[in-house]
Amino acid sequence: MTGKKSTAKLHHYVPQAYLRGFATNKERIRVIPLDRSRQPYTPSVKNVAAQNQFHAVGEFEEPDAFEKALSEVEGQALGIIRGFADGEFPPSEENRWAFAHYTALQSVRGPDTRRTTEHLRATMVRLEMGTGGRKNVSAWIRDNLRFDPTPEQEARIWDEATQPGGPPIGFSNLAHIQNAVKTAIELTPYLATRPWALVRFDRRSLITSDAPVSLVRRPNAKSWEGVGFATAWGVTFPLTRKLGLLMSDPMAMLEGVGAGDSRVQQLREMVLAGRIDQIQSGTTAMEKLFNQHTAEAAREYVFHHPEDERFVPADLPEPDLINIKPVGGLVDVDFDGEPLFAPDRDNPQHEESLPNRFD
Repeated sequence: MTGKKSTAKLHHYVPQAYLRGFATNKERIRVIPLDRSRQPYTPSVKNVAAQNQFHAVGEFEEPDAFEKALSEVEGQALGIIRGFADGEFPPSEENRWAFAHYTALQSVRGPDTRRTTEHLRATMVRLEMGTGGRKNVSAWIRDNLRFDPTPEQEARIWDEATQPGGPPIGFSNLAHIQNAVKTAIELTPYLATRPWALVRFDRRSLITSDAPVSLVRRPNAKSWEGVGFATAWGVTFPLTRKLGLLMSDPMAMLEGVGAGDSRVQQLREMVLAGRIDQIQSGTTAMEKLFNQHTAEAAREYVFHHPEDERFVPADLPEPDLINIKPVGGLVDVDFDGEPLFAPDRDNPQHEESLPNRFD
């Protein structure tokens, strides 16, 4: 019987090679924990933005397979960044798509995406079971968990599901990887088809974080409106401490033009060909735009070169691994066991079934 190959212990969710762009020649980088009870420190990049076995997949013959696939994507992307630094900009269309995919993958591969997905799933399970009521728990378990529960199991699952925050749902490494890859593929076109501006800094510097891809809201957006890759005014990505990439809104050039207008397709072709891309000199305003959004998007840590402390915004956020929080009247309601909307699942007259969130 052939045993599985051994895996690397520490897996990075922000690449070491990328972090070197913000580190000293000896690969030391300054880490600022968003947890105010912890002090900043200056470790090696190999010990930053990493977790034990974060990408290990026991279901694979080679548990490190995804980690190795990532290294190929990262290697290509870091080669493109080096090309940018050497003046190879705008990129070829092939490199544009490759780097857009790397950026999309970087935006969804971290522990914040995993924790957010678990949180959203737990919230949905809590709402399903709570609105159905205590007497429908048995039917819900049969539909979703595929077994006939004992009274003790019903009571335990009801209590866990309806507690604040919902039940303790955890995603496996494989489920997280599958979700990240699928989401990155879906997001890539929203990045490749934006005009890119490569911003070079001389006197000023950029910081980065454990979630370095940031969304910039539209100037006229309401405070309650969300922001996504399709609706953002811009997307910032600090590439090194002296180089940043700003992906702006292409439709700003076609204000009032409908999506079906031929000019939209023409603009898309121009963007993909790099004909709207530009290189800019880094100003104080641009440095603040990048660094403020990088800090706001950070989940647990901000990173910077040890000499760049003065460029770190003073108002850093609190740590938070959940980047999407459901809102609405039912999210925080205390369920008392009575059904809110769902009919009695044990009643023979019932014909509808609750959505199966586990399929």
